[in-house]
Amino acid sequence: MGRHSERGGRTSGARADDEPGAARIVDVHDVSVSYGDVAALRGVSFSAAPGDFVAVTGHSGAGKTTLVNAIAGIVGLASGAIDLGAGRDRSRDPAAVAIIPQGNGLASVLTAYENVLAPLRARGCSPAEAAERATAALASVGLGESGTHLVEELSGGQQQRAAVARGLAIDAGVLLADEPTSELDHDNRERILDLLRARADAGGIVVMTTHDPEAAERADRVIVLDDGLVV
Repeated sequence: MGRHSERGGRTSGARADDEPGAARIVDVHDVSVSYGDVAALRGVSFSAAPGDFVAVTGHSGAGKTTLVNAIAGIVGLASGAIDLGAGRDRSRDPAAVAIIPQGNGLASVLTAYENVLAPLRARGCSPAEAAERATAALASVGLGESGTHLVEELSGGQQQRAAVARGLAIDAGVLLADEPTSELDHDNRERILDLLRARADAGGIVVMTTHDPEAAERADRVIVLDDGLVV
C-alpha cells in the first residue's frame, strides 16, 4: 500500500549524479532477511529517487528497523538485492548512506558536538569543515548551546536531536531515519520533520520509519509493513 503526493520544486535542488555522496536511486528488490528461523523481511521491494521522502510504518516487530539496517548494509540479506545507485557503476556503496539509528547510538563519553564531529572526520572532512558542519547541524536541531554537554547530561529528546544532527551533518545521498521523532515533543518533532523534508527537497533520499501517523503524513509516500511483508 502506498500513498503519493507531488511536491513542487523537488527536482530543482537535486544533486548531480557525479557529486560525491550523491545517490541516483534506492532500489530494494525482493529483499528477505532472517534471524535464525525468524523471517524479519519477506520479499520486500520498493524504489526511491532523489527528492523522495518515504515513510515506513507498521506495528512493532513488523520489520521497519531491519529494512533500514538492510539498506545501510548493517544486516545481511537472505535473498534479493539492494542497489543504492551511487557512482557510474551503480554499485551498492555504504559510504553514500547516513543512518539515524533508533536509540540514538551516541557515545556517552563524548559531548554532543564530538558525536557529530567524529563521523565527519572519519569520512575525510578537514578539521575546519567538520567543525563548521557539526556546529551548523546542532544549531539546526536546536542544540546550539548544548553541544558542549556530555551525552549522559542530555535528556532523551536532546539525545535524539543530537543523533539527527549527526545524520544530517554527514550529508550523504541517502538518509535513513529510524523513529527519529519518538522521544520528541510536538515543536521539536515538527522541527525535525521540517529538516528531513528539506533534506529530500534539496535532492537527498530520505527513508524514515515511524509509528506516528502525523509524521508519516509529511512524507511523499508511505510503505506499510506487516510481519516482514509490504501490505
